[in-house]
Amino acid sequence: MENPKKSVTLTVMTGLSALYCLLPLVWLVINATKTQADFVSSFGFAPGHRFALWDNIVEVFRYQDGIFSRWLLNTVIYVVVGAVVSTFLAALGGYALAKLQFSGKRVFLFVILGSIAVPGIALAIPQFLLFAHLGITNTPWAVLIPSFINPFGLYLMWVYTADAVPTDLLDAAKVDGAGEFRTFVQIALPLLAPASVTVLLFSFVSIWNNYFLPLIMLKDPNWYPLTIGLNEWNKLGSTAGNGALIQNLVITAALLTVVPLIIAFLSLQRYWQSGVSLGAVKG
Repeated sequence: MENPKKSVTLTVMTGLSALYCLLPLVWLVINATKTQADFVSSFGFAPGHRFALWDNIVEVFRYQDGIFSRWLLNTVIYVVVGAVVSTFLAALGGYALAKLQFSGKRVFLFVILGSIAVPGIALAIPQFLLFAHLGITNTPWAVLIPSFINPFGLYLMWVYTADAVPTDLLDAAKVDGAGEFRTFVQIALPLLAPASVTVLLFSFVSIWNNYFLPLIMLKDPNWYPLTIGLNEWNKLGSTAGNGALIQNLVITAALLTVVPLIIAFLSLQRYWQSGVSLGAVKG
């Protein structure tokens, strides 16, 4: 029988956690609807005298000759290309580790497990020196290439493939004349859809929020992602070149960068939930 006190405690803790996560978003939404004058003169969680969300959005896309649109396009390119390629490579590598036999497999597994423990920021400087030697810094490739490698995604796909893809099904496909790559694409990959969506979402969020790597790799504002671009606006010290305050534009732009993440999670949620449910059943 469930303990009522324990149930109440869990409910309260869950509510506090939800409140902690939602408060910054609520503050962001409220302040994105304010004019600059209301932003500096009103309480953070109080609405302004005039609802100015649309005006702020229009001004964000007009400010500095519409550079925000370029930053948004850059981010979309980095995210779409990086997340799709990293997810496919993770699925391919996970399939190979789980279902194929080859020399050096155990060593490779230890390398993957070790690389998961290494924070990405620790590799940023070596990557910069390597890319500088190759002459590809300050180009989109300096941001894209590191995003193709996802050790945690590879580990996740390896574990999931071991249970989700029946070996007998793969053997039957090979008996029918299918090659290794064709077997992976036509047989294994559809079975890995739930795990692939999970890796895709993690990659999407990681690349979308990536800050330090683009910061050291890119110098041309035309190649900035949103994270670096908004920081440049913030560096203006809350004043534009003509002396006009722009905190409301920074807040509105930050809200616009959150919206795609929310849409991605809501759109792919049912695939993610199916993967979690399948994993629970297998467990």
